[in-house]
Amino acid sequence: MEVKEVRELKVSRKALITRAFRRSSVRWRVAECLFKINPDASYISEIAYNIHTTPTNVIGALRGMGTRYRKEESLVNLNIVEEIDAEGDMKLYRLTDFGKEVVQMFMKNNEFLP
Repeated sequence: MEVKEVRELKVSRKALITRAFRRSSVRWRVAECLFKINPDASYISEIAYNIHTTPTNVIGALRGMGTRYRKEESLVNLNIVEEIDAEGDMKLYRLTDFGKEVVQMFMKNNEFLP
């Protein structure tokens, strides 16, 4: 890839992430919650409790769900959050290193603060 193509790819990825956060304040609050407990992971109901929303909304923000929370704009799909299989059916969610950089960048630049 040429430098110009890499730069355009970075710009388009940033635009997609910005759009995802602007379309859903829940996505931003989930990312911010996980940033505060980083490097620890958390489960859906705990995240929902901490950001004062329903577990269904958290699932949508993390993994996507129907048309309200598009899968291509989900935090897991954007590589902002990683899903960890715990014992049994339980899944934990943790901010990736890339996700930490994204949240720090948005906080620093005040690009999106609900």
